Amino acid sequence: MTLRLTFLVLCILSATTLIKAEDPYLFFTWNVSYGTISPLGVPQQGILINNEFPGPNINSTTNNNIVINVFNNLDEPLLFTWNGIQHRKNSWQDGMPGTNCPIQPGKNFTYHFQVKDQIGSYFYFPTTAFHRAVGGFGGLRVNSRLLIPVPFADPEDDFTVLIGDWYKSSHTELKKILDGGKSINRPDGIIINGKPGNGTDKDKPLFTMKPGKTYRYRICNVGIKTSLNFRIQGHSMKLVEMDGSHVVQNVYDALDIHVGQCLSVLVTADQTPKDYYMVASSRFLKEVYTATGVISYEGGSGPPSPQIPEGPTGIVYSLNQFRSFRWNLTASAARPNPQGSYHYGGINITRTIKIVNSASTVDGKLRYAINGVSHTDPETPMKLTEYYEAPKKDYEYNSIVDDPTPESTTKIVVKPNVLNATFRDFIEIIFVNNEKSIQTWHLDGYSFFAVAIEAGQWTPEKRKNYNLLDAVSRHTIQVYPGCWAAIMLTFDNAGMWNLRSTLWERHYLGQQLYFSVTSPARSLRDEYNVPDNVELCGIVKDLPKPPPYTI
Repeated sequence: MTLRLTFLVLCILSATTLIKAEDPYLFFTWNVSYGTISPLGVPQQGILINNEFPGPNINSTTNNNIVINVFNNLDEPLLFTWNGIQHRKNSWQDGMPGTNCPIQPGKNFTYHFQVKDQIGSYFYFPTTAFHRAVGGFGGLRVNSRLLIPVPFADPEDDFTVLIGDWYKSSHTELKKILDGGKSINRPDGIIINGKPGNGTDKDKPLFTMKPGKTYRYRICNVGIKTSLNFRIQGHSMKLVEMDGSHVVQNVYDALDIHVGQCLSVLVTADQTPKDYYMVASSRFLKEVYTATGVISYEGGSGPPSPQIPEGPTGIVYSLNQFRSFRWNLTASAARPNPQGSYHYGGINITRTIKIVNSASTVDGKLRYAINGVSHTDPETPMKLTEYYEAPKKDYEYNSIVDDPTPESTTKIVVKPNVLNATFRDFIEIIFVNNEKSIQTWHLDGYSFFAVAIEAGQWTPEKRKNYNLLDAVSRHTIQVYPGCWAAIMLTFDNAGMWNLRSTLWERHYLGQQLYFSVTSPARSLRDEYNVPDNVELCGIVKDLPKPPPYTI
């Protein structure tokens, strides 16, 4: 009896330990619907989440499990992606048309992902059709665990600032323009947290600060086309985090934030107690668009000064600012060990891939391409086709070459663009922008080291100019006109991952591809099995589920 009792107690203790060891869960229910919004003072149809525009903030901590049950009340299929969340071993949750069948109207789907080994500022948005242009986006923050040191004191409060360009046209009107083979051209204005930002809402401050206190502002460019500059009237900003990495804490009066990028700054309320403008203005456009939002001091009085601080001009300012960003080598990230303990500069490059963006017409309609191929999504998400080993794939691998000739990028071919990548290879990607407008690129599933941006043409000799010590690890990088940018990363996250232009017109018209990163072991150590609730469609709809991966 004593032995049996002892065994029972041990079992209970073991079960209790397992329960305690599991990371916390956060549960959300989202009802996605249309609603009337007026970001620029003109009523238009927008996309709301639980009747909110922008959508609700997700406030999580490293390793939390996030469970979001999405009900699609739109009249079109819907998907969400989580910009910058790496989904380790789990591209099933990435929410791109190349990985997931969309949520049909009137249906629901539950996303379940873990913010594994990440910290920082991110956002989510819809990836289907042209929905992103009219809402459905919101902030997503990943806080550090209590036991992991953060390289700055806890702020008094933590604010999310979503800035972006905006069009007065509906998403269906914008999509119709693109489907007709034309560009949507320039935006109609800029918004801050969904507000008009034209001074008419000056009596309704976006944020309030206590004199003498320091606050964290997480600023994300959630727009679809325009790089922006952000600044706060009369206040300097100490940069502390960028795309999920702690950075060297330089102080700036203004910061360029390109489409898809997020950063965190510390702002101290050390000025005369009154109201001040935060300002977001367009970059690299002939006409400057500006939005303002009010920050109030608690107990202060007086409106903001009508003198709006001017934004920077030209590319040189932005390029020099990029070069001032440095990875904080001594700070911890999601784990206790310092960020700088990973010495990426000493790893041998096993593959170099040039990504050359271009624009042309196909059958009289505008298309954008990578190395001469303009991506189009097949009927069946490519990840599902690959996992189910469908006998008849509706795409081919490796339609582009790693080192394209100028001739090969001139003529555009429209078809799915998928590149095979060898698991755990250390890769160098060179983005080449021969066009006259800025480009911005994002890679799902990874962070990469942004080691260089320079003018002119890239050659192997340019590697001597790389920052191989403290380049910031991030997920989105800009490439200025007539310039190239170099990034380095290890393909150690098995799955199907989207490399895309964050400029949504270009993305929609083909400037994207997918990396297929497969582990030869077919092991749960490297990649999760397809979740039971994943919707099947296309050529895999009636196929039997393949044998599951095992350890």
